[in-house]
Amino acid sequence: MRAGEIPRGARTAAQLRPGQMGQRVRLRAQRMAMDHRVPLVRRWLLAGPDPASAAGWPTAFIPLDTAVWRDWTGGAALLAGELNLLGVTRTVAPVGESGVADWTAADWTMAGVPLLWRFHLYYWDWAWGLAASAAGEPRAAFTPIWESWAAAVHPGCGPFWHPYPTALRAWSLCGIYPAMVRGGPLEGRFLRQLAVHAGFLRRSLETDVGGNHLIKNLKALIGLAVFFRDDALLRSASRRLRRQLAVQVLPDGGHFERAPAYHCQVLGDLIDLAGLLRAAGAAEPADLPATITAMRRWLGAVLSPAGDVPLLNDGFPVSQELLAAIRPAAPPGASLHVLPDTGLARATAGGWHLLADVGLPCPRELPAHAHADTLGCLVYVDSEPLLIDTCTSSYEPGPVRDHERSTAAHNTLEADQTDSTEVWGAFRAGRRARVTGLKAGTTGDAVTIEAAHDGYRHLPGRPTHHRRWQLRADELRIEDTVTGLGRHSIAVRWHLAPDTVLRLVPGGAVVTAKTGDFDVTVTVTVTATAIDPDLTAEAAEIASGFGRTVQAPVLTCVMRSELPVRISTAWRRSALRPHPQQEPT
Repeated sequence: MRAGEIPRGARTAAQLRPGQMGQRVRLRAQRMAMDHRVPLVRRWLLAGPDPASAAGWPTAFIPLDTAVWRDWTGGAALLAGELNLLGVTRTVAPVGESGVADWTAADWTMAGVPLLWRFHLYYWDWAWGLAASAAGEPRAAFTPIWESWAAAVHPGCGPFWHPYPTALRAWSLCGIYPAMVRGGPLEGRFLRQLAVHAGFLRRSLETDVGGNHLIKNLKALIGLAVFFRDDALLRSASRRLRRQLAVQVLPDGGHFERAPAYHCQVLGDLIDLAGLLRAAGAAEPADLPATITAMRRWLGAVLSPAGDVPLLNDGFPVSQELLAAIRPAAPPGASLHVLPDTGLARATAGGWHLLADVGLPCPRELPAHAHADTLGCLVYVDSEPLLIDTCTSSYEPGPVRDHERSTAAHNTLEADQTDSTEVWGAFRAGRRARVTGLKAGTTGDAVTIEAAHDGYRHLPGRPTHHRRWQLRADELRIEDTVTGLGRHSIAVRWHLAPDTVLRLVPGGAVVTAKTGDFDVTVTVTVTATAIDPDLTAEAAEIASGFGRTVQAPVLTCVMRSELPVRISTAWRRSALRPHPQQEPT
C-alpha cells in the first residue's frame, strides 16, 4: 500500500468486524502453503470424506441450474474448444487435426484474461449446459474436458482453487455426476477429486469476506455433505447457514449487500438448499422457508415495470431464466412502498415509476459491491427507462472501475468532485455516507420521499445533502438542498437511457425518449436568491454487460457557490408531443 493510501486503508479497516482481519491472514497463509506445496498442510487442507461413501443427490431434487442452463446453445462451440462466458467468447482448447478441440492442449490458466472471466470458467457451471446439450454425445464430450482439467490443475493451488469458484464448481460437479460420470471410466478419479473439494472448502470458508461468498461456500458444503452422506458435515454447515441467514437477510427481506443482482444469487442458493434438504429428508434451518418468502417479496418490490432486476451497486444483468426460476412475488399494489432496512423506496403515479436509494451503501464489514450512489434513483415512464444507472462493466481495478462506483456515475449530487462514499480499489470503501431523516408518504395525488446524508462531512464546512422527490401523474420534481458553510462546487447529474436525445434550452432541457418528449426545468437558489442554472449536455459510458459499454447522454447542473444552495429539477411530459398512450387512434 502506497503512503497516500494508508489513511483510507485505515478508514476501511476500522469498519471491519472483530476477527475479520485475522481470518484473512489465516486464509492467505493457507493459500501460500498450498501454492508452495507444503506436504503436511496439503494433506490437512485436502482431507475429505471417503469417496466410497458417495451416493449422489436424491433424484427428487431438481436444482435451479437445470432450468437456467436448459436452453444453452454453446455445446457446438465447446466441442470446438470455445466458451462464451459473460458475453465474451474465448478459446480454451485449440482445434486438432480431427476438427474438434484438442483438450490435451487446453489452456486453463488463461493468463492475461480478466479474473472474473477466468472465475466463470472455473465454476464449471457451463457443464450443466453441456449435460443438457443436443450437440454431440454429452458424456463423450465431457470426458476429455475433465481429464484435461484434472491433469493441468493441482488441487488447492492458484486461482482455480480460490474458495468461491471452488464452491460453485463443487455444486456443479455434484449436479452433473449422474448424467456425465456415474458408472463410467472417470468415476473413481472424479469422486476422489470431489472429496478433495469437500476437504478444502470446509477449511477455507470465506469468513474474512462473508456475504454472498460465504453463502456459496455453505451451499457447496451442504451439497457435498448430502452427496457423500456426511452427517457431521451437514450439521455443521447447516448451523453456519442458520447464523448467516440472521446476519445477511434484513427484516425487510433484502440481502444486506444491497445489490439486487446478488440478492437474486443468494435467493437462488437458498431455494436450492431448501429443495435439496427436503429431498434428502434432512432438517432445514427453521427460518429458511420464511426467509425465502421474504426475499421473493423484496425482489418483487424492486423489479422494474418491465420485470427486470435493477442493477444498483454491483452486478451484471440477471437472466430471465434465473429470474423465472426464483419466482419473485408480485409487485406491491400501493403507490408507495418503502424497504427501510435495505433503504429503497418505490413510488408510482400515472405511467411513472421511481426507485429511490435512501439507505446505507453497504454493510459495515463488507464494502465490496458498494457504489457511491446515496440518494440516487432510477426512473421509468410507461415501463421504459428514463433515468438509469451506469451499472458495472468491470471488476478489474483501474479507471473504469473507479468511475462506475463513483458519485459522478449516478443520478445524485456531488460536492467538490468528491464521492459521497469513499470507494477505492476494486472492492473497498473507507468513509461511508450515513442516511438520516427518511420520510415517505402520500398527500392527495402526490407521493413524497425525502432523506439526507452526511457523506461530505469531512469537507470544510461539513456539507449535508438533502433530497426530496415528489411524484405526480404528470410530473416528477426532485429538490436537492446542500447545507453547511463555505463555498463549494456542486454538480447534479442525470444519466439518461442510451436511446434518448438530450437538447438544452434556456432554463432546462428537452429529452426525447421512447415514450415521448419531456421538458426538464432546473431552478437554482443560493442563499434565498434565484440564479440561472449552468447546464451541460454530455455523453458518458454506461455498462451494457461485462467488458462492454455504450454511450448515453448526461444532463449536468454545475455551480460554485456559498451554502446553502437548492437545486430543483422538474420532469414533465411535453405538451408538444404526447406520449403513445395519449395519441389519437
